Amino acid sequence: MHIQAKIHSIEMNPGQGGKLVRAPGTFAKILKEPTASRCLVRLPSGVEKWIDAKCRATNGTVPSDGNKPKKLYKAGQNRWRGIRPTVREVAMNPVDHPHGGGEGKSKSSGSHGKGSRTPWGKPTKGGYKTGPNKHRK
Repeated sequence: MHIQAKIHSIEMNPGQGGKLVRAPGTFAKILKEPTASRCLVRLPSGVEKWIDAKCRATNGTVPSDGNKPKKLYKAGQNRWRGIRPTVREVAMNPVDHPHGGGEGKSKSSGSHGKGSRTPWGKPTKGGYKTGPNKHRK
């Protein structure tokens, strides 16, 4: 009989502890029953791997609930926790922060065609210009 059992937290070497298939909601399937020394397992990526039959695993799938952050429905819920509003540095004025100022997210405004920069000279708002050079002259 051909049974496809769902397992997770699979050991790669006997006694090593679970290494494979540990992410929430994932599982692997046993494709072939353990023969003399190993069994065939299909991992979530689709790869089929031979695993030592002495390696341990856990039946079922990895639980996917219980570790999600609580959904906040309004800013006041953060305030109840004592967390004050966070303002991005690039949204400030130059007098308030070194990353502040400039014309929006533009990289070509400001002094000498440069946008706002960190104290070490790196651009703060859009990073360095990348991509095709054919449009830039």
